[in-house]
Amino acid sequence: MIAQRGRNYQNMADFIQKANVKRSVRIIATPIASVAALNTLVQGAIDANAFECVDHVVGGVTIAGITRGTQSFGVNVVYENPTTLKSMGTSTAKASTVAGYAAAATALVGNTALATAIGGTAIENTEAEGYSIQLKCHDANGEDYTVTFTRKYISISSYEDTAIVTRVDTWADTKPALA
Repeated sequence: MIAQRGRNYQNMADFIQKANVKRSVRIIATPIASVAALNTLVQGAIDANAFECVDHVVGGVTIAGITRGTQSFGVNVVYENPTTLKSMGTSTAKASTVAGYAAAATALVGNTALATAIGGTAIENTEAEGYSIQLKCHDANGEDYTVTFTRKYISISSYEDTAIVTRVDTWADTKPALA
Protein backbone atom coordinates (compact mmCIF):
# COMPACT_ATOMS: atom_id res chain seq x y z
CA MET A 1 0.00 0.00 0.00
CA ILE A 2 1.09 3.52 -0.78
CA ALA A 3 -0.01 6.38 1.48
CA GLN A 4 -0.55 9.74 -0.19
CA ARG A 5 -2.35 12.78 1.28
CA GLY A 6 -4.18 10.69 3.84
CA ARG A 7 -5.28 8.03 1.38
CA ASN A 8 -4.04 4.51 0.94
CA TYR A 9 -3.60 3.17 -2.57
CA GLN A 10 -2.98 -0.37 -3.73
CA ASN A 11 0.08 -0.92 -5.90
CA MET A 12 -1.25 -1.20 -9.42
CA ALA A 13 0.18 -3.20 -12.29
CA ASP A 14 1.97 -1.29 -15.03
CA PHE A 15 0.63 -1.00 -18.55
CA ILE A 16 2.46 -3.26 -20.96
CA GLN A 17 2.59 -2.41 -24.64
CA LYS A 18 0.81 -5.07 -26.67
CA ALA A 19 1.08 -3.58 -30.14
CA ASN A 20 3.02 -0.97 -32.00
CA VAL A 21 0.22 1.13 -33.49
CA LYS A 22 1.09 3.97 -35.80
CA ARG A 23 -0.39 7.08 -37.40
CA SER A 24 0.53 8.47 -40.81
CA VAL A 25 -0.61 11.73 -42.41
CA ARG A 26 -0.73 12.89 -46.02
CA ILE A 27 -1.03 16.68 -46.41
CA ILE A 28 -3.15 17.73 -49.39
CA ALA A 29 -1.62 20.55 -51.48
CA THR A 30 -4.96 22.23 -52.24
CA PRO A 31 -7.79 21.87 -49.70
CA ILE A 32 -10.77 19.87 -50.91
CA ALA A 33 -13.19 22.49 -52.19
CA SER A 34 -16.54 21.29 -50.91
CA VAL A 35 -18.46 18.84 -48.78
CA ALA A 36 -19.81 17.26 -51.96
CA ALA A 37 -16.30 16.70 -53.36
CA LEU A 38 -15.09 15.14 -50.11
CA ASN A 39 -18.19 12.96 -49.79
CA THR A 40 -17.87 11.75 -53.40
CA LEU A 41 -14.20 10.91 -52.88
CA VAL A 42 -14.88 8.95 -49.69
CA GLN A 43 -17.92 7.15 -51.10
CA GLY A 44 -15.80 6.15 -54.10
CA ALA A 45 -13.22 4.60 -51.76
CA ILE A 46 -15.98 2.67 -49.98
CA ASP A 47 -17.70 1.51 -53.17
CA ALA A 48 -14.43 0.34 -54.76
CA ASN A 49 -13.14 -1.14 -51.47
CA ALA A 50 -10.00 0.83 -52.32
CA PHE A 51 -8.05 -0.37 -49.28
CA GLU A 52 -8.88 -4.08 -49.79
CA CYS A 53 -10.74 -4.36 -46.49
CA VAL A 54 -12.51 -7.61 -45.58
CA ASP A 55 -15.81 -8.30 -43.88
CA HIS A 56 -15.60 -9.79 -40.40
CA VAL A 57 -17.92 -11.22 -37.76
CA VAL A 58 -18.37 -9.60 -34.35
CA GLY A 59 -20.78 -11.16 -31.88
CA GLY A 60 -22.36 -13.23 -34.64
CA VAL A 61 -22.99 -10.17 -36.84
CA THR A 62 -21.17 -9.67 -40.14
CA ILE A 63 -19.59 -6.22 -40.35
CA ALA A 64 -18.58 -4.72 -43.69
CA GLY A 65 -14.82 -4.44 -44.15
CA ILE A 66 -15.04 -0.67 -44.67
CA THR A 67 -17.69 1.52 -43.04
CA ARG A 68 -18.23 5.17 -42.24
CA GLY A 69 -17.42 6.18 -38.70
CA THR A 70 -17.81 9.67 -37.30
CA GLN A 71 -18.45 12.57 -39.66
CA SER A 72 -18.40 16.30 -39.06
CA PHE A 73 -19.25 19.11 -41.45
CA GLY A 74 -18.76 22.70 -40.26
CA VAL A 75 -20.59 25.62 -41.87
CA ASN A 76 -19.08 29.11 -41.62
CA VAL A 77 -21.00 32.26 -42.54
CA VAL A 78 -19.52 35.74 -42.49
CA TYR A 79 -21.70 38.86 -42.29
CA GLU A 80 -20.28 41.60 -44.46
CA ASN A 81 -21.26 45.27 -44.48
CA PRO A 82 -22.34 45.86 -48.10
CA THR A 83 -21.04 49.45 -48.09
CA THR A 84 -17.65 49.06 -46.45
CA LEU A 85 -17.14 45.34 -47.23
CA LYS A 86 -16.00 45.02 -43.61
CA SER A 87 -16.75 41.80 -41.75
CA MET A 88 -19.33 42.50 -39.06
CA GLY A 89 -19.38 39.02 -37.55
CA THR A 90 -19.65 35.30 -38.18
CA SER A 91 -21.86 32.35 -37.35
CA THR A 92 -21.07 28.67 -37.47
CA ALA A 93 -22.89 25.38 -37.27
CA LYS A 94 -21.72 21.79 -37.22
CA ALA A 95 -23.63 18.83 -38.64
CA SER A 96 -22.97 15.10 -38.66
CA THR A 97 -24.43 14.50 -42.14
CA VAL A 98 -24.06 16.10 -45.56
CA ALA A 99 -27.81 16.80 -45.61
CA GLY A 100 -27.58 18.48 -42.19
CA TYR A 101 -24.67 20.59 -43.41
CA ALA A 102 -26.60 21.71 -46.50
CA ALA A 103 -29.70 22.55 -44.45
CA ALA A 104 -27.66 24.48 -41.87
CA ALA A 105 -25.86 26.47 -44.59
CA THR A 106 -29.19 27.37 -46.21
CA ALA A 107 -30.73 28.32 -42.86
CA LEU A 108 -27.81 30.52 -41.79
CA VAL A 109 -27.43 32.31 -45.11
CA GLY A 110 -31.20 32.81 -45.37
CA ASN A 111 -31.73 34.04 -41.82
CA THR A 112 -32.42 37.72 -42.42
CA ALA A 113 -33.17 38.39 -38.75
CA LEU A 114 -29.71 37.16 -37.79
CA ALA A 115 -28.07 39.12 -40.61
CA THR A 116 -29.90 42.27 -39.48
CA ALA A 117 -28.90 41.70 -35.86
CA ILE A 118 -25.24 41.27 -36.78
CA GLY A 119 -25.35 44.09 -39.30
CA GLY A 120 -24.32 42.64 -42.62
CA THR A 121 -25.09 40.44 -45.58
CA ALA A 122 -24.70 36.70 -44.95
CA ILE A 123 -22.10 35.00 -47.18
CA GLU A 124 -21.06 31.37 -46.80
CA ASN A 125 -17.30 31.29 -46.19
CA THR A 126 -16.37 27.86 -47.54
CA GLU A 127 -12.64 28.50 -47.15
CA ALA A 128 -13.08 28.65 -43.37
CA GLU A 129 -15.21 25.52 -43.18
CA GLY A 130 -13.99 22.19 -41.86
CA TYR A 131 -15.09 18.75 -43.02
CA SER A 132 -14.11 15.33 -41.70
CA ILE A 133 -15.16 11.78 -42.55
CA GLN A 134 -13.67 8.78 -40.77
CA LEU A 135 -13.67 5.30 -42.27
CA LYS A 136 -13.35 2.19 -40.13
CA CYS A 137 -11.45 -0.54 -41.91
CA HIS A 138 -10.73 -4.20 -41.20
CA ASP A 139 -7.63 -5.56 -42.90
CA ALA A 140 -7.21 -9.13 -44.14
CA ASN A 141 -4.49 -9.57 -41.50
CA GLY A 142 -7.11 -8.95 -38.75
CA GLU A 143 -6.12 -5.37 -37.93
CA ASP A 144 -8.74 -2.67 -37.45
CA TYR A 145 -7.64 0.84 -38.42
CA THR A 146 -9.14 4.17 -39.41
CA VAL A 147 -8.68 6.45 -42.39
CA THR A 148 -9.77 10.03 -41.74
CA PHE A 149 -10.37 12.48 -44.58
CA THR A 150 -10.41 16.23 -43.97
CA ARG A 151 -10.18 19.20 -46.30
CA LYS A 152 -6.42 19.48 -45.75
CA TYR A 153 -5.11 16.00 -44.99
CA ILE A 154 -5.77 12.27 -44.80
CA SER A 155 -4.61 10.28 -41.81
CA ILE A 156 -4.33 6.55 -41.20
CA SER A 157 -4.46 5.60 -37.53
CA SER A 158 -4.09 2.56 -35.30
CA TYR A 159 -2.32 0.27 -37.72
CA GLU A 160 0.74 -1.94 -37.31
CA ASP A 161 1.35 -3.32 -40.80
CA THR A 162 2.93 -0.75 -43.13
CA ALA A 163 1.33 -2.54 -46.10
CA ILE A 164 -1.89 -0.79 -45.04
CA VAL A 165 -0.28 2.62 -45.61
CA THR A 166 1.07 1.44 -48.95
CA ARG A 167 -2.45 0.44 -50.13
CA VAL A 168 -4.01 3.74 -49.01
CA ASP A 169 -1.12 5.74 -50.48
CA THR A 170 -1.31 3.88 -53.80
CA TRP A 171 -5.05 4.62 -54.02
CA ALA A 172 -4.53 8.28 -53.02
CA ASP A 173 -1.89 8.66 -55.75
CA THR A 174 -4.64 7.99 -58.33
CA LYS A 175 -6.82 10.85 -57.02
CA PRO A 176 -5.79 14.31 -58.32
CA ALA A 177 -7.63 15.99 -55.42
CA LEU A 178 -5.27 14.25 -52.98
CA ALA A 179 -1.99 15.38 -54.55
